[in-house]
Amino acid sequence: MRRTSRSAPVALAVAALLLGVLPAQARADSGRAPDRVTVGGRTFIADGQGRALQWRGFNLADKRGRGADAFADIHESDLRDMAARGFNLARLAFFWDDLEPAPGRYDRGYLAKMRRILDWADRYHVKVVLDAHQDVYGPHFGSRGVPDWATRDEGLPFSPVPDDWFSEYFEPSVQTAFDHLYKDGDLRAAHARMWVTVASALGGHPALLGYDLMNEPFAKFLEGEDLPAAAARFEAGELTETWNRLARAVRLVDRKSWVFVEPTVIVGLGVPTRLGRIDDPHAGYAPHFYETAMETGADYDPHGPFIPAYEAAISDYPTRNRMPVIVGEWGGNPYVAHASQFVTDMTASLDRFSSGWTWWQWCRGGGYCFLDQAGAAKPSARLLVQPYARAVAGDPLGFAYDPAARTYTLTFRTRDNVGGPTQITVPGDTYPNGYRVTVRGGDARWDGHGQTVTVNTRGRAGTTYEVTIGPR
Repeated sequence: MRRTSRSAPVALAVAALLLGVLPAQARADSGRAPDRVTVGGRTFIADGQGRALQWRGFNLADKRGRGADAFADIHESDLRDMAARGFNLARLAFFWDDLEPAPGRYDRGYLAKMRRILDWADRYHVKVVLDAHQDVYGPHFGSRGVPDWATRDEGLPFSPVPDDWFSEYFEPSVQTAFDHLYKDGDLRAAHARMWVTVASALGGHPALLGYDLMNEPFAKFLEGEDLPAAAARFEAGELTETWNRLARAVRLVDRKSWVFVEPTVIVGLGVPTRLGRIDDPHAGYAPHFYETAMETGADYDPHGPFIPAYEAAISDYPTRNRMPVIVGEWGGNPYVAHASQFVTDMTASLDRFSSGWTWWQWCRGGGYCFLDQAGAAKPSARLLVQPYARAVAGDPLGFAYDPAARTYTLTFRTRDNVGGPTQITVPGDTYPNGYRVTVRGGDARWDGHGQTVTVNTRGRAGTTYEVTIGPR
């Protein structure tokens, strides 16, 4: 295993960060206008031509492979096959415990493997979010994430719960470990240094969209607190501070990529986040979207309150802070009776409040895997393959897909200073016998090649267009 010690420049940069002193260049850069489009309270990431971008894709995660076998279960064919079905985003899980197995000793081979996956993604025009993944803190508790050397549980007991791993987050030892990570100066420095190392090695890669700073953060409960109270206190204080500190660490070496922050999992219960402002010009919001009843083994209830409650809770924070929303994880049991209705309802909901999502996960086998063992998409998962506008030359006013009629509709309004056409991805699986396109509004021309419908608009700024795509 090839490893490298942290360099003096990285150590000095992190020291300056922790003292609250940023280099002048980084301070000046933080005032740049962000690359985003906001319309109707919803914000989209914009490309270099000013077009509003949308994202659809999958998580890529190999939790079993470690050391020399890290990422062994992720292949070039995964990116190729995702792109062949029209998807343009992957959220790649990596693990701090593998990256830095001993304090200050980083595995160069691990970073090289991450770069190789980014190279594959670039080859197939897929963007990547690098996800610093943790489950139940890390290997000290039989999971993956924060290294054992960065785990301080004060000798408190830990009892594994194999049939309900998430309940292990409520063990006092696990909560204490999280508390030390947020509060102890040396662990805070190590956490920031890890992100400086990743961003220094991989920032600027053409496939990189950004960084998800930590998967599903958790916290220590105080005496008498329930989950909503603990989450509100933690999000407003320690978590907001942690995200800002880690974002500043990234900006020491990468001033262009997006940084994505998550709330606690309490949002899944329809509770609005209490996160504060993330003081970064390219900050995005990456909540997760899991149906609580299904996560505990129940079937999806199409008439239940979950989706309305989640939508009511999720939008206030990103709207107030003009942050694009890309849902980092969602998924559900594909074997329950209402699995197909679940996917239909969830994708419709995601179209109402987000600009993109990544399903958990791209893999073959059981559980939430998109593919079965033979490599075919599971029946309910096929409904994930839908048309969507990956680039809109203007303000997206509304977009939706009706799977029953197999009809996609996009409404948008043109703006000044936007270059390039509107591009809509139309996966071949959606219309095996071909499709038809109708454009209403001002003067426009369209053409379709492969999986892409291109719409060139010729009306003046402020003209509204409606594009409809359906079966031939």
